[in-house]
Amino acid sequence: MSGIDPRDLRDACGSFATGVTVISTRTADGDHGMTANAFMSVSLDPPLITVSLDHKCRLRGKIRDSGRYAVSVLSETMTGLALHFAGRPDPAHAAPSEPFEPCDGLPVVRGAACIFLAEVAQEVEAGDHTLFIGRVTRIARDPQARPLLFAAGRFGALAG
Repeated sequence: MSGIDPRDLRDACGSFATGVTVISTRTADGDHGMTANAFMSVSLDPPLITVSLDHKCRLRGKIRDSGRYAVSVLSETMTGLALHFAGRPDPAHAAPSEPFEPCDGLPVVRGAACIFLAEVAQEVEAGDHTLFIGRVTRIARDPQARPLLFAAGRFGALAG
């Protein structure tokens, strides 16, 4: 036991503002995605990114099955979509044509500020999460898009 209360740790980490992403993959049973802010760049050479998924998360097994994943960085206008993929379903995003579009065989969020496609290069078990380190195979971004931010349990946007 570390003596650190998990809720205190979560609240403390919440004071660090992050971007908001939808992590997605495609398996034989369809497209799958979830909202997450546990995403980061690992290496420029080779190009590596990582996502961190709770062991109880359904997407964890889906990424293992497919061996690939996409990260869609949401723009500041996509709060509803972020909530949809965080477990608060919105009928506006439930149609088969919403909100994904295909990109090299993976589903990505239509209109995202930036997308990364990755092939799983390594899995690292870290406490109650698995880190999926992925070799980036493609990136695309809208240089005019402003990212959706998340801090202290609330969504926000860049000032100015």
